[in-house]
Amino acid sequence: MAGSASEYIKHHLQNLTYGKLPAGYERADGTVLEESTWTLAHTGQEASDMGFWALHIDSLGWAIGLGVLFLFLFRMAAKRATSGQPGGLQNFVEVMVEFVDNSVKETFHGKNKVIAPLALTIFCWVFLMNLMDLVPVDFLPQLFHMMGLEYMKVVPTTDVNVTLGMSLSVFALIIYYSLKVKGVGGFLGELTLHPFSSDNLFLKILLVPVNLLLEGVSLIAKPISLALRLFGNLYAGELIFILIALLPLWAQWTLSVPWAIFHILVITLQAFIFMMLTIVYLSMAHEDSH
Repeated sequence: MAGSASEYIKHHLQNLTYGKLPAGYERADGTVLEESTWTLAHTGQEASDMGFWALHIDSLGWAIGLGVLFLFLFRMAAKRATSGQPGGLQNFVEVMVEFVDNSVKETFHGKNKVIAPLALTIFCWVFLMNLMDLVPVDFLPQLFHMMGLEYMKVVPTTDVNVTLGMSLSVFALIIYYSLKVKGVGGFLGELTLHPFSSDNLFLKILLVPVNLLLEGVSLIAKPISLALRLFGNLYAGELIFILIALLPLWAQWTLSVPWAIFHILVITLQAFIFMMLTIVYLSMAHEDSH
């Protein structure tokens, strides 16, 4: 694996990437490809040269796997649910459902049966992905290295592609429900007639470009801020764990344990913020301006 401190950090921040290399490409081991080939990147440069359509196999794998784990645990709790003395898993699931349900009731002012299950899924899924940051930084990468995989990032939310993918999905729901509840005219009216308005028709028309610019920026900023907030906090946390791992063993234990305890709060808080902002944005989308 990596040698110097710089190489060690770069190695741990590099995703396991699968993509297409063009014909004639010279790989790190000196091999020249005779034709364009879909393959795993052997170096960070190869991953970069694969371009936009390259896939981060580790981020996708861990994200999907943790999503399946969430569904499995909650389905197991639902199948074993009893009106008698509940088990630990049922108690946990009931607490989570009640917590999310109360959050939705306090924040969401429309009527939509999708919002509560969506909020529950977001909170639990993001929390599980964030929780992977507490796994020792060398454990899983070393394990997969022994299996022949050079790179392995195990925290999906430290990949901006994952956080952007989730936030763009929320953004699509915002647009969908805005159009459904307010209609095309109502939605366009929000973008062009606010925040500045006037009873004078000429002035109202004159203010349309200004309103569209301000409201358009505000609308586009929602998914971007949603994604970058989660990504930035988890990426910074992972980087600190990597820097601690470069220290002598005694210093690692001295610093990593307090940071891990503090990071538990960050992990939970970021999952909660992502969930709450999703509820708030969708509540705004359900507000009929007529």
